[in-house]
Amino acid sequence: MQFFRTIPAQAASSRVLAIGNFDGVHLGHRALLERLTTTARGFGLPAAVMTFEPHPRELFAPEQAPARLTSLREKLGLLDACGIDEVYLLHFSRKLASLTAEEFVERLLVRGLGVRHLIIGDDFRFGKGRAGDFTMLQMAGKRLGFSVEAMHTIEIDGERVSSSAVREALGAGDLEHAARLLGRPYCISGRVVHGDKIGRKIGWPTANIQLKRKRVALTGVFAATVSGLDKRHLPGAASLGVRPTLGLGLRPVLEVHLFDFDQEIYGAHVTVHFLHKLREEMKFDSFDALAAQIACDVAVAQKYFSARLTV
Repeated sequence: MQFFRTIPAQAASSRVLAIGNFDGVHLGHRALLERLTTTARGFGLPAAVMTFEPHPRELFAPEQAPARLTSLREKLGLLDACGIDEVYLLHFSRKLASLTAEEFVERLLVRGLGVRHLIIGDDFRFGKGRAGDFTMLQMAGKRLGFSVEAMHTIEIDGERVSSSAVREALGAGDLEHAARLLGRPYCISGRVVHGDKIGRKIGWPTANIQLKRKRVALTGVFAATVSGLDKRHLPGAASLGVRPTLGLGLRPVLEVHLFDFDQEIYGAHVTVHFLHKLREEMKFDSFDALAAQIACDVAVAQKYFSARLTV
């Protein structure tokens, strides 16, 4: 998959394009992307995605912006796995937001990318004042030589699949429901970095996973697996939150205690797969109380994995 941070001034070739934020790359996104790749193969053209960084709400209303489900690196990996040929990442700025819908279509889609066919979500709006919509795109396509289609909403048991629905499930601690909407367990990837070694000092060593995000979509203690160290998904207990017992600040920290594992893995890039929530974050009066609770958490997580093996 090719990755571009700019749109060419003049396209050298044509492509089939989908536009969206694709945060989480959930089942609704994946249905759209499958339609994109199938259509692109029919045209004999690359399947391309246009997405934005930062999220528009992070620019205009940062205090109301939702927690990211995926980092840029995670999103690109998921798009690649869906068979996308090209990703065009646009820096979402006030200058970009000031483009009229007509300028956006003519300058970026037609002149810059040579779009032959465009696929959007059924609620997609764009351009200054969010004036552009599916009807406007259809009219522009007839005039400028491209076709357009809108993907209808995907539902599971009567619920619309959306990034917001995934966030709600994660926030409620219902990881199983989030996994149904995503088509896979929710996960976070990052590099194993040195921490403060508190877990090691109290008898429960953890891998500290670097988080390149200020806000997270879930907090608490979880049964989880870690991939990326070898071909296995290694079971463990994960903690994600601000560690109130230590009182070290409000920036979230992700730590995982892997069962029966004692290798040095600093520098490894791993993925933590969150499977089941065990409890909320808690503040303890002492490290002894914290260690006792971790022992309980590990025992409950081990029972969870044992039950999965017997199903």
